[in-house]
Amino acid sequence: MSEISSQNSPSLEAYIRNFSDEEDPVLYELFRETNKKVLQPRMLSGHIQGKMLEMLTRMITPRKILEIGTYTGYASICIARGLNQNAILHTIEINDELEDFIRHYLNKAGVQEKIQLHIGKAQEIIPNIDEKFDCIFIDGDKREYPEYLKLCKKYLNDGGFIIADNVLWNGKVLEEKQKADKHTEKIQTFNQQVKSDPELFQVIFPIRDGLMIIQKDSGK
Repeated sequence: MSEISSQNSPSLEAYIRNFSDEEDPVLYELFRETNKKVLQPRMLSGHIQGKMLEMLTRMITPRKILEIGTYTGYASICIARGLNQNAILHTIEINDELEDFIRHYLNKAGVQEKIQLHIGKAQEIIPNIDEKFDCIFIDGDKREYPEYLKLCKKYLNDGGFIIADNVLWNGKVLEEKQKADKHTEKIQTFNQQVKSDPELFQVIFPIRDGLMIIQKDSGK
């Protein structure tokens, strides 16, 4: 999969990378180590998506932000670097075998004070955090996206944002629902739920595997 978009030529992608801020050396090391040591390295956010997440964080200026699906921490570090002073990122990873790897790179990137890492199932952890969030990044188990949406709406402040990754699912969202695998079916359901919800405003950016930016009605 292209790091930026399947519609771009390699030369255009190189141009985009050249005129975007360079990838941080720690993030580059994290990218390489994830590819060498961790299963399914394509799950990791790349350079351009990471920069976009950092930029969106700077634009939204959340005081409290939630991430569902830490994986090895690439996106977490990018988000943390976009946070204002005293803002906090709560990030949830279900795979406890990744905890030491994640903490090593959070420390190496110098963002450990801005991030609270939780290990376990998001549906159990989020109610126990007992916070309302200004922004939520969804990048967990695709089969649970519809459930995440219901949970996130409950714990998202009015006017807050949800950023959902993989909403194009390598183009599989175009498949007939009755023929789709479970992951594809649930992403299709998530996308339809967002579109049908009058309290949500959304747009899909065709970066990597599709980022959907969603805003919850401000309640005005």
